Amino acid sequence: MELVVVHRPRVILRRRGYRIAKRLLDLALSLLVLPFALPAVLICAAAIALDSPGPILFVQNRVGKGKRRFKLYKFRTMYHNMESNGHRAFMKAFVNGQVDEKANGNGVYKPFSDRQLTRVGRILRKTSLDELPQLINVVKGEMSLVGPRPNVPWEVEEYRGWHKERLEVLPGITGLAQINGRSSVTFDRIVRYDIEYIENRSMRLDVQILWKTATLVVAGKGAH
Repeated sequence: MELVVVHRPRVILRRRGYRIAKRLLDLALSLLVLPFALPAVLICAAAIALDSPGPILFVQNRVGKGKRRFKLYKFRTMYHNMESNGHRAFMKAFVNGQVDEKANGNGVYKPFSDRQLTRVGRILRKTSLDELPQLINVVKGEMSLVGPRPNVPWEVEEYRGWHKERLEVLPGITGLAQINGRSSVTFDRIVRYDIEYIENRSMRLDVQILWKTATLVVAGKGAH
């Protein structure tokens, strides 16, 4: 499935029935997956604890629907306290369109050095297992399985007016941008994918995105 954005649409709020069905899908799939994911969660937690000192979970403030802040959960993939001012400067430049696909010479933007990733962290990112704890955010109603990825507050401060349209819906674990090369496109293109999703969202599209995400993860093409 290849979806191409050819324009920047405006947000149109969808009917209440869709929002209810989407929430039921989020809860049903999350609660169904959690028991089966428990062994993987325990293995990941043990591997992180043995690999490097620091907390098992990485908890960070993110901005969700309506600019509401919440704490996002991920498995820690970097050495403890490795986030730097350079990372913040890079991401601000990325949001402002000052970093493009050629920024690193290979078409992949990286706001951090590979040296900051732990050995286990590289595996978790490659397989997208670092995202598993976000099922907690989904169950709590802070996120959805499908939607725009949430940014940190200081990234949102750099948003231009039309970027804020992606804050009209719950953020997601995966989305249209993620299945169309999130790590190799500009921030403006990511936002256009997000708004395209918001304009066309439906249960069918949500299922298509979830299925495409699953096939990419199985194929070893998770986030980097």
